[in-house]
Amino acid sequence: MRRRLPVLAAALALLAAGPALAARPAPAYAPIQPTAAAQARTIVLNGHDLTVDDVMAVARDGAKVRFSPAAIAQAEAGRGLLAQGNAEGLAIYGVNRGAGALREVQTQRTQQAESGRTGDGGGARFGALPEIDEEALVRAFLVIQANHIPYNAATADYMTMICELLNRRVTPVMYARGSIGEGDLMLTSNFQATMGGRGDAYFAGQRMPAAQALQRAGLQPLQGPTGGGTTNAYATALALMLVDEGREALEWADLTLAIDLTAMNSSVTPLTPIVQARRPFAWVNWEADKLLGILRGGYLMQDDAHRVLQDPESLRAAHIRLGSTWQAWADLRDAVTIQMNSGEQNPVIVLDAKPTDAWVLATPWVAKYHVNGGPLSNGRSGYVLSNANWDPYPMTNEVEAFNLAFANMAVTVANRIERFSDRTPTPFFTGVNPSEVMSAEDKRLAPYEAEAFFTYLDVWKELQTLTQSVPPDSSSSDNGVADLEAMSRLKAARGRQAVDLFVQLMGYDLTAATYWLDVRRIQDPKREFGQPVTAAWTALRKVLPWRQEPSQRADLPFGVIAYDFIAAHPARTFTGSPPPMPATLPLPAAR
Repeated sequence: MRRRLPVLAAALALLAAGPALAARPAPAYAPIQPTAAAQARTIVLNGHDLTVDDVMAVARDGAKVRFSPAAIAQAEAGRGLLAQGNAEGLAIYGVNRGAGALREVQTQRTQQAESGRTGDGGGARFGALPEIDEEALVRAFLVIQANHIPYNAATADYMTMICELLNRRVTPVMYARGSIGEGDLMLTSNFQATMGGRGDAYFAGQRMPAAQALQRAGLQPLQGPTGGGTTNAYATALALMLVDEGREALEWADLTLAIDLTAMNSSVTPLTPIVQARRPFAWVNWEADKLLGILRGGYLMQDDAHRVLQDPESLRAAHIRLGSTWQAWADLRDAVTIQMNSGEQNPVIVLDAKPTDAWVLATPWVAKYHVNGGPLSNGRSGYVLSNANWDPYPMTNEVEAFNLAFANMAVTVANRIERFSDRTPTPFFTGVNPSEVMSAEDKRLAPYEAEAFFTYLDVWKELQTLTQSVPPDSSSSDNGVADLEAMSRLKAARGRQAVDLFVQLMGYDLTAATYWLDVRRIQDPKREFGQPVTAAWTALRKVLPWRQEPSQRADLPFGVIAYDFIAAHPARTFTGSPPPMPATLPLPAAR
């Protein structure tokens, strides 16, 4: 609380000075760094084939977006069907009926599918602190929000504007908290203020009034109906970032495990195909095969009289937990892919559907929501149905499943750091004490074997707390109409924090393991470690040398140096592309 007070005091002082100056101090902001290759690429949005890599290309690297002509036509036809249904006297949620607890209250909104107007109201007035400080996250939200639009009702002008915000780097100010996860109702409304020139926005990474940002981008504020509907786009964007960052972390976990095995002089028998064939879990078998590929050519394949029969479980069984975490990652990736390529708005607009398409559509209750068609819909018929598609399960379940699997894998890394330093009563795991083989000069100039025990233990304990399940709960908000809480935002945000802490934990593991690679090489200068392990070890030694005068070393913790090294060097830099992943079920397309 003490850290918040100066910020609040500054904001209150500005408010006292008058409404023209009523603004909070801008937070630290992380703008994207667009690449020329990405900016030359255009992702076509149609609502059904967007991938995680597509979103990240736009969100992080600056690729362009546009809607397919068919997607624009579908959204405009959806507006027409809503207008026609309204004219035919259908009860339509959000059009001629109120929202939430006002669902039975007739309204006077007869305009065509207007779910708010961009010029109305103020700026980003919904949500809770802090502001989102990642441009890439807001951009990911905008891409996913846009990809949902073809399933709902919107104008071509609105659809063009959301694309232009992305293409010209006008990034709305949005808040990071304020959603219980059953449709990000409040958080996702803020970007529409930017479209109307209200509130603040960032232009090319610089904060300014939204009207000024639009002007500098060569855009006119959008007035009139918006449409598009409420979605879980913010929570989905967080989950998508978790997928992207989780993959990077897991690929490093593969390589770090291989380095640990090499540094510990471990047995490779648990990874062999005949052992794996006895228990055919596809993802575990895949992980074992991948690790053998990384280790191939190293001295672990040669006989060694000093190698132990069985390693500690944190080495011997780590591939099982790592393969299982990859499986949970793939399940999350698939759930996110389905979620962002689906229609999750309420009501559902289904063009050209007929009572004869399914028996239930012809029943008296459902048939009353059939739009016969007329001039406002250009003769097209269909259904407008209330629904619960905005509930984000099963994606939210997969977020928690991944977080839990991730923690159970991370414990192997935390244990391995300790196994390398276990000296009592003898070097039980490593088989040798470094002092037995290192020269006096090595001892003086070599980096420390690892950080102080409590340093990485602190990181590990915080990671543990983040990966525990969020307690199930409900709320009775809006007179009990909204009585479920998915807490998708919280679960995905905690997962991202856990992944970042895991990369820090791997940094400590990497410093310990590479220390032992040098010890193994001193033991026997003829030892080979295999190409990927050697490449990573050699690259790390450029920023964390083995022999260096202590006074010449960087004034940074070794774990921080290793963390920055991992962040700057994707694991594939050293390992190349992994073998093909186990097959997953084909992803269905929404209709």
